[in-house]
Amino acid sequence: MKFPAADDFFLTQNIVNELTDAEAAQSTDFLQVVKAFENTTYQSMYVIDYLKQGFDYVSDNRLFLCGRTPEEIVAMGYEFYIHHAPTQDQELLLKINEVGFKFYDDIPVADRKQYSITYDFHLITAEKRKILVNHKYTPIFLTDEGKIWKALCIFSLSNNTEAGNIQIQRQGSNIIHGYDEVSEVWKTREKVNLSSRETEILMYASQGLSINEIGDKMCIAPDTVKFHRKKLFEKLEVPNISQAIAVATSYKLI
Repeated sequence: MKFPAADDFFLTQNIVNELTDAEAAQSTDFLQVVKAFENTTYQSMYVIDYLKQGFDYVSDNRLFLCGRTPEEIVAMGYEFYIHHAPTQDQELLLKINEVGFKFYDDIPVADRKQYSITYDFHLITAEKRKILVNHKYTPIFLTDEGKIWKALCIFSLSNNTEAGNIQIQRQGSNIIHGYDEVSEVWKTREKVNLSSRETEILMYASQGLSINEIGDKMCIAPDTVKFHRKKLFEKLEVPNISQAIAVATSYKLI
């Protein structure tokens, strides 16, 4: 097996060799916006720069830094994943790169910043533990040719149990494109549609209310709350309310 190198993450079809003045002007003070977003949402994120083939910025979140500092990871670039992702997951990341950019190539340039790709993979922490993380990747700046120059990636603990789960969605669309790793094709499906009661239950549960308290708020019996919770778990394919809240939040269902 050939082990990946950091350069392997940068495909020829999206190599950015230079920028025009107009293209470079897009990024004026953009990191201040990223940091403000981080501070107000408590999200962990990093910014990829395809011109310098590395990172512009990495959040200071110890859970995802694997014992390193943000400055060290910026200096390492994609070498970070060579050191801290299992070999199998490195291959997965390369596959995501390949199929993701092929998908983007078929999108009109004017629409490319409207799409995000999400996926799960493992990181090996400083304590040698494997944790499953989720990445949500969205282009920020494009060149005039439509190549991605900079992209924002938000990372969090995954709600799934295995790596993969590659999905692409357009902002405001109910269609999800999921990549089937066995058949190696994209398959489309509609986003889960929650009922008004299911949405209410999620909202109140996220505030920490018990089943009885939710029933009082909604003027329904606790058994009715349990019935709707059961249907909710089936729709979201989760075993409990905590994961239901996490999945619904992740996919903008509430």
